[in-house]
Amino acid sequence: MEPIHHEQEIAAPLLIAKVDDDDDYVSTHRPSSSSSEILHGGGRGGGEPSHSNSNSNSNSDFDNNNSPIEQVALTVPVTDDPNLPVLTFRMWVLGTLACVLLSFLNQFFWYRKEPLSITAISAQIAVVPLGHLMAATITDRVFFKGTRWEFNLNPGPFNVKEHVLITIFANSGAGNVYAIHIVSAVKIFYKKNLTFFVSLIIVITTQVLGFGWAGMFRRYLVEPAAMWWPHNLVQVSLFSALHEKEKRPKYGLTRNQFFLIAFVCSFAYYVFPGYLVPMLTSLSWICWIFPTSILAQQLGSGLHGLGLGALGFDWSSISSYLGSPLASPWFATANIAVGFVLVMYVITPLAYWLNVYQAKTFPIFSDGLFTSTGQKYNISAIIDSNFRLDIDAYEREGPLHISTFFAMTYGVGFACLTSTIVHVLLFHGREIWGLSKGAIQEKKVDVHTRLMRRYKQVPDWWFACILLLNIAATIFACQYYKEQLQLPWWGVLLACGLAISFTLPVGVITATTNQTPALNVITEYIIGYIYPGRPLANMCFKVYGYISMKQGLAFLQDFKLGHYMKIPPRTMFMAQVVGTLVAALVHLGTAWWVMDSVPDICDTAALPAGSPWTCPSDHVFYDASVIWGLIGPRRIFGDLGPYSAVNWFFLAGAIAPLLVWLAHKAFPSKQWIRLITMPVLLGAIVNMPPATAVNYTSWIIVGFMTGFVAYRYHRNWWKRHNYVLSGALDAGLAFMGVLLHLCLGLNHIRLDWWGSGLDGCPLASCPTAQGVVSVDNHCPIL
Repeated sequence: MEPIHHEQEIAAPLLIAKVDDDDDYVSTHRPSSSSSEILHGGGRGGGEPSHSNSNSNSNSDFDNNNSPIEQVALTVPVTDDPNLPVLTFRMWVLGTLACVLLSFLNQFFWYRKEPLSITAISAQIAVVPLGHLMAATITDRVFFKGTRWEFNLNPGPFNVKEHVLITIFANSGAGNVYAIHIVSAVKIFYKKNLTFFVSLIIVITTQVLGFGWAGMFRRYLVEPAAMWWPHNLVQVSLFSALHEKEKRPKYGLTRNQFFLIAFVCSFAYYVFPGYLVPMLTSLSWICWIFPTSILAQQLGSGLHGLGLGALGFDWSSISSYLGSPLASPWFATANIAVGFVLVMYVITPLAYWLNVYQAKTFPIFSDGLFTSTGQKYNISAIIDSNFRLDIDAYEREGPLHISTFFAMTYGVGFACLTSTIVHVLLFHGREIWGLSKGAIQEKKVDVHTRLMRRYKQVPDWWFACILLLNIAATIFACQYYKEQLQLPWWGVLLACGLAISFTLPVGVITATTNQTPALNVITEYIIGYIYPGRPLANMCFKVYGYISMKQGLAFLQDFKLGHYMKIPPRTMFMAQVVGTLVAALVHLGTAWWVMDSVPDICDTAALPAGSPWTCPSDHVFYDASVIWGLIGPRRIFGDLGPYSAVNWFFLAGAIAPLLVWLAHKAFPSKQWIRLITMPVLLGAIVNMPPATAVNYTSWIIVGFMTGFVAYRYHRNWWKRHNYVLSGALDAGLAFMGVLLHLCLGLNHIRLDWWGSGLDGCPLASCPTAQGVVSVDNHCPIL
């Protein structure tokens, strides 16, 4: 990684809010761009957070009147109008509608081969004309005038704060409810009974439990300026584009005009990868040159191989697993690129061609479960009548094997876990300790935190009550429905302990890099050792220990969005609670309906050719429940298993950030060393599988073009259009994706020609060991 320098001064218009020493007076005047201050910053020009040095008066003004993070300073307004109505009738109607629709659509598309993720940005855009329509047509009559119950259905023009709260509702529905994986695994893969009521308890408690962790760590992950949550800048930029009246620059476009053009282009273009030419999802051109070579197709396949040279010209392929590359700061993108190259093009090929763990007996890239001879493992044969492991049957069937790549991804997951803890202690330990002692000095509080002090904060006891009630409800459910859930009461408390321990270190990484290190591996590992042979207990423990933490981070991200947009915290809290409950109900209801209405859903052997209902993420979740829950880590990664050496990755992950820290101390002038974030680098492939090589290669290329090239050499364009473009691409894809499904997918109208294939590399998943008969009939026997 090369050091990044930017020697020129930065000139950027700022919006100035005046805050006096007592923080009681806030000026809501927004100066025109002509009266804006000129900043002289020391930005590194590479997309990473840039903190100004106080070398001049201008820099001092920058520190006092805006965020020290340059991307935030260029994007987030520093004004506030506390008199804008927020909890309005149209906010409740449009917010609930957006939450319900996004919950339904995201859960519906989640079971498909290329899951279409419809982000809250789509709702953010769609509700604008509806909001203005309601403001123009609904009566402005005041009801119960003069009483304490006085209210007005139409308090005035549709405003940005209402819009933000509607988007918070939409955010609740935009995220996938991870606990539904449990329902899918039990009902579809294990074919066991799990009632709707028990499923609902799991879904609601895991979703709402995150409020407890969010409340505990607000002070550390929302108020400090250094915790800037890059993804929020996409939505902030879009709010500005949709609500500000901007004068069109000469020979240029306003941000609204730019958004509309990009949206229409994205909408129109997606008909090609979404229907006409699905091969655009992964153009694996090496396979076309060598149609009979297994080696060439292993190297070149973007979906089943290493993806060398494979490119995806499909925004859903680019953004489906890693999020929008336009929202990722360049230093985080660079860390992911290095980690991806290290695992995909160094570790995996070496392990495979050196035949580590009989690698050639299995596909080079697979999440399947195999016997020692490369055949599909018969999982149902090793489960007894009590839904536990039948040890005698397992001894007869033989040990379970996985592809070497799959084993390496678990190893890198181990390393990511320990590196997260060590990295945060080394690089953020002093700051966290200072916050813990209450030593938040005024000079470290940016303008956004000062502006938010005029509003009543959410009392800690609100979060504490939600936390305690959810823990109590979870323990009751696990005890009362013990036969269905298998998890004992102490397992719930242990899972909560893990979630508390990792929310802060993982939150620091997420808030500064836009990437979230996964905690699922350690939760599976711990309960798998303590309580083996019970797959449902393992799944529940993972969801309570990992997903409740992840949900807490989602709440904190929304808190930061409200922080940037100056939404009263209590109002934010109310919208989040209602949105979360609505989303949980709709997600579960949709999943239940889809599982009952689609024949042979998730069964790739029984589904007709080309069927989209292959459930890639549910397959990975099910495989993990077999590895960690049914069979247990001791028989896979422990002293009784074939992959015990993978545990050394724990030690490697702990040492890696220490080496970076020592290098930073030895060469303090080399600022680029500090930007090596080992949890992000090691966690680069956390989404593989189900994510594939082409998802990463395309994402990295786009991230380089926007996060480095555009940010460094075309700063003014980046400032005005980068996040707006990201929102337009998301929205255009979502609307066309839904339209294609409603008009063509539901009627089973599809094209069948050469461009309909997703990859064109049928030999990529073939084993290369002598005499191995593949599970795929098209593979030759070598």
